[in-house]
Amino acid sequence: MTVVPDTSGLAGALSGASAILFDLDGVLTPTAVVHEQAWKQLFDGFLASVPDAAPYRESDYFDHIDGKPRFDGVRDFLTSRGIVLPEGPADDEPAHDTVHGLGNRKNKVFNDIVEAGGVQPYEGSVRLVDAALARGLKLAVVSSSRNAPAVLKAAGLSDYFPVVVDGVVAVAQGLPGKPSPATYEYAARLLDLPSQDCVVVEDAVSGVQAGSAGDFRSVIGVDRGAGRQTLLDAGATVVVNDLAELL
Repeated sequence: MTVVPDTSGLAGALSGASAILFDLDGVLTPTAVVHEQAWKQLFDGFLASVPDAAPYRESDYFDHIDGKPRFDGVRDFLTSRGIVLPEGPADDEPAHDTVHGLGNRKNKVFNDIVEAGGVQPYEGSVRLVDAALARGLKLAVVSSSRNAPAVLKAAGLSDYFPVVVDGVVAVAQGLPGKPSPATYEYAARLLDLPSQDCVVVEDAVSGVQAGSAGDFRSVIGVDRGAGRQTLLDAGATVVVNDLAELL
């Protein structure tokens, strides 16, 4: 990662940038909370049928799931409990207790919650997006979620982001998920910019690690629960509680 001296407070993290690459859930929209709810509902139900399994804890989301592609999250959580399941086909039925079945079950729970309640973006994030566009910066969304276009549409943000690299794009392009920097690097290429000209904005440890592993101008961490020091330790250049702090 290119180290950029911060000479003007937090705003220095954006100094000299040509583009901002945003994670979606927990950065632009509070759908990270919905993901947490969906994962908890999934694993509470699944673990109830597993003898002597430790119950799902809030910390499990940040320790094993947050920011990762969905099926990787399933695998890593199951590994934490010493549970081995067959993979199953990618389109396995949500009712099946396989890696892909559980992942698809979680996706159904997530979509049901979103459709019932809608999505309101973070006000501070929208203010930063508007300010970035006013300054002529290019914008992209880089999300592990396969639901990113639907969430952006529900939040009224689709028109802001001509480039969206989500879980579907990653699979189609053969890109490893976060904490690899590959999806962020691909977004920079789609914007026709070198990575060094792009700022990464993330709330998940795995996402911050992805930005830190690439040659990006800076990595802005947004603390939505992972913890300020945790994000700094993962490689964030600066950490804020709300993106409006960068204005």
